Amino acid sequence: MMSAWLLPEHVADVLPPQARRVEGLRRTLLDRAAGYGFEPVIPPLLEHLEALLSGTGRELDLRTFKLVDQLSGRMLGLRADTTPQAARIDAHLLNREGVTRLCYCGPVLHTRPAGPTATREPLQFGAEIFGHAGLEADLEAAELALDCLQSAGLGPLVIDLADARILRGVLAGVPLDAERLTEVVQALSEKDAAALAALGPTLPAATRAALQALLRLYGGDEVLAEAGRALPPRALLREALEQLGWLSAHLRRGFPSLKVGFDLADMSGHAYYSGLRFAVYVAGRSDALARGGRYDEVGSVFGRNRPAVGFSLDVKSLAELAGPAPAPAAIRAPWGEDEALRATVRRLRDAGETVLALLPGHEPDNEAFACDRELVQVDGRWLLRALAPAAGQPAAPPI
Repeated sequence: MMSAWLLPEHVADVLPPQARRVEGLRRTLLDRAAGYGFEPVIPPLLEHLEALLSGTGRELDLRTFKLVDQLSGRMLGLRADTTPQAARIDAHLLNREGVTRLCYCGPVLHTRPAGPTATREPLQFGAEIFGHAGLEADLEAAELALDCLQSAGLGPLVIDLADARILRGVLAGVPLDAERLTEVVQALSEKDAAALAALGPTLPAATRAALQALLRLYGGDEVLAEAGRALPPRALLREALEQLGWLSAHLRRGFPSLKVGFDLADMSGHAYYSGLRFAVYVAGRSDALARGGRYDEVGSVFGRNRPAVGFSLDVKSLAELAGPAPAPAAIRAPWGEDEALRATVRRLRDAGETVLALLPGHEPDNEAFACDRELVQVDGRWLLRALAPAAGQPAAPPI
C-alpha cells in the first residue's frame, strides 16, 4: 500500500537549511534585477488554458497541467512558464508605449521533468524587456543573466550563443511543411548527420550543403568566420552572424573571465525564439543554468506585437549548486516574563538580530542556528555576552 505522505515523482520538500539558501537567492536575484530597473510582477499560478498556451507551441502544451474550472466549466492550466503571462501583463494591463522591464520569481509546474534528476516544480526567476528591438536590449538581458549567476557565487561561466534566424535563412525559399520542418529541427538538435541526409533528396543541393555545414558550426570565434563561408550569402544570415559577433565582443568586455562559444545548430526553443538566444553554463556541467534570447512574437496573440527579449532560470537548481546555507548567527535568550528582558529582545529583533528564546524545558537547537551570543542579567540589566568567552573576557556593554 502506498504511503499517504509519499510525494509524487520529481516533487520534493525543500527543508532548512536549503530553503534558507533558496530564499536568500530569490531575494538576491530580484534585487539584482531591480538594480537594472526591472519592476516585479506576481502573475497567478492558474490561468485559462488558452491564455497560457497562446503562441507557445506544442512543447509547452505537453508540459502544462490541465484541469476544469468548477466555477466556469472552462479549461484551466497551471503555468509551466511565466513568460507568456509577463507578455499578457505588458500588452493588456500596463499597455505602455516605451520600454517596459519586468521580473518575477515564483513556482511553475511541469507534467514531465526536464531530465532524470530534474524537479517538476522549479522556482522560476525571469526578466523580460518589452518594447525595444535593438541589440542593446539583447545585451542587457544576457548581462543580467550573467550578473545573477555571479551574484549566486557560481563560476567560471560559459555562454553559448545561437540565433533562430540562422535556420530560417538557410531554408529561405524552400517549401517545407510543418512535419518536415520538425524533422529537420530534430536532426540538427541531435546533430544527426544521417537523419539530415535522409531528409535531403527533396531539398535543393545548396540547402542540403548548408544544413550539413550547421552540424560542424560549433566552437569558438572561428565558427562565425567559417559560417560566413559555408552558408548562403543571404542578408538575414549575414545580419545574424554580425550580431552574434557584436554581442560576444560586448559580453567579453563586461565579463573578462567569461568563455564564449557558438552553436549554430542549436535548435532549443526553435518555435519560440525569433532572433539571438543564449544559454549559460558553469564550466564542467552539461545542464544550462539560464536560457534566454529574443522572442518578438510572444505578445502578438494578446493583440500587441512588441519586441521582447529576456531569460529565465530555476532558483532551486542554483541553490543545489551553491550548497546549503550556513546556520545563521543568533542570540540565545532565556524565556521569561520580565518586562526588561522582553523589551530588550524586541529591540534586538527590530535591529535585525535573530534572537532565539529558549522555551521552558527545551535545550537550544545547535544545528539550525549558530548562537554566538547570549542575553544574561547582570546587576538588574540585560547584557549581551559572547558564548564560551575566553578566560577573563568582560561582558558586553549594556544595550
